[in-house]
Amino acid sequence: MKDGPATVPSDRYSRQILFRPIGHSGQEKLRNARVAVVGLGALGTVLSSQLVRAGVGYVRLIDRDIVEPSNLQRQSLYDEADADNHVPKALAAAAKLRQANRTVEVAAIVEDLTWRNAESRLRDVDLILDGTDNFEVRYLINDVAVKHNVPWVYGGAVSSYGTAGIIRPRHTPCLVCLFGPDQGSGHDTCDTVGVIAPAVSIVASLQVAEALKYLTGNLDALSPGLTHIDVWRNEFRTVRYPTPNPDCPCCARRQFPSLAQRQDALAVSLCGRNTVQVRPNPSSGESAEPAFALANLAERLARVADVHYQPHLLWCNFGHVQISLFPDGRALIHGVSNPVEARNLYARYIGM
Repeated sequence: MKDGPATVPSDRYSRQILFRPIGHSGQEKLRNARVAVVGLGALGTVLSSQLVRAGVGYVRLIDRDIVEPSNLQRQSLYDEADADNHVPKALAAAAKLRQANRTVEVAAIVEDLTWRNAESRLRDVDLILDGTDNFEVRYLINDVAVKHNVPWVYGGAVSSYGTAGIIRPRHTPCLVCLFGPDQGSGHDTCDTVGVIAPAVSIVASLQVAEALKYLTGNLDALSPGLTHIDVWRNEFRTVRYPTPNPDCPCCARRQFPSLAQRQDALAVSLCGRNTVQVRPNPSSGESAEPAFALANLAERLARVADVHYQPHLLWCNFGHVQISLFPDGRALIHGVSNPVEARNLYARYIGM
């Protein structure tokens, strides 16, 4: 753990300190804690806001996306200016959070979490919080967590229902124990059933409650299982964790396929969006993303598109589609849902 900020207003956390399970000693533990939030969408904005306002000393924000108008219905840290200016979510969230609590160190990482960077981004924190919208990334988080013995708090919300629970390597089943090794296929998504904000807020609040318990040392208060809620049907229940699987490929046999895959999906549709993420073709044996000269591309593409250039993002409006291009060559192709079409547009305008 790192030393927290030197100066904190004496009354900032007074109501939290009055809560006996936290008190002054727990608040000091929060001040020295380091957490990572993966995904700054609906769950992630609530997670990061509550953590920063609670006084967690270091909060790392990791997200691959930009703010769009459709986010504003449920992603509480963003506003219309963020959407109009196509600001990366990690940067927009960090700016708002620093205004909420300047004594907390907030680090913004505009990246797609993959096998290339997951260990370097997650192994040095005390706790990981899941704000993602897909099981591929959750299994990657789980691999890092088990490999490096870092607890993490799972969360998922779609439609009017959701689930939250803390996963502690060596103490609870891991994600593979709970859902099997097939990366959670067959589950509902916001693409198919939508999502309402109250379900998201409650699930994220349950996640933060587990985080506060863990970070302040109140381990006996941790939930003994996964908590399921449905705000439309007024359901709230906890399903106790089973015993960890003694033959689990991950936590028992120490196999980490998400970290070992050594390849990236070149085109992935994003949840709830008419958007496809596209990566450039990697060079043989390459382990790092290529660097793109966004300023040069902006000059070239200005002949055929309306471009908006920032050092961390090039946004291009071609009329029928829009492209958000990041310095590592990763792009979001807006206005299409077919990965093949998205790859063709990338090749046409950016080049492979």
